[in-house]
Amino acid sequence: MKPLLLPLALAAASLLLTAQKCTPPKRTPKGDAATFDVAAMQRTWLHSHEEDHGDTIVYRPNTYAFRPSRGRTGFEIGPSGELTQYDIAPTDGLEKHVGKWRVEGNTFYATFPEKNSTDYSLRVLSLTPERLEAVRKYVGQ
Repeated sequence: MKPLLLPLALAAASLLLTAQKCTPPKRTPKGDAATFDVAAMQRTWLHSHEEDHGDTIVYRPNTYAFRPSRGRTGFEIGPSGELTQYDIAPTDGLEKHVGKWRVEGNTFYATFPEKNSTDYSLRVLSLTPERLEAVRKYVGQ
């Protein structure tokens, strides 16, 4: 029985030391400064529905070489809080809706004062010059 005590004690001590080195991930409180480059979002983004996965929506710049599609929704973000939402029109073209945007933490909010489109938020998961990944939530959901 005694030969097992030493390896057991060493294993327990090793686990205890390892556990002390672990630190919880940092969390960004709501309302903190943006956790992504807001200026990098200021362009026209189109929905790349082929790349969506799970509840993650993927957007690409309008200059991206998309595969043919029957239409793409998207939005254009201006530098002074202006937003243009592009939705598919009944005639298969694009329908523009003007709104406003703001950012809190890692969440982008789109609002439409004239209520000609539905307000929504995008929780930004990743942002590069060529790809935006986010989880969208419509107001009221």
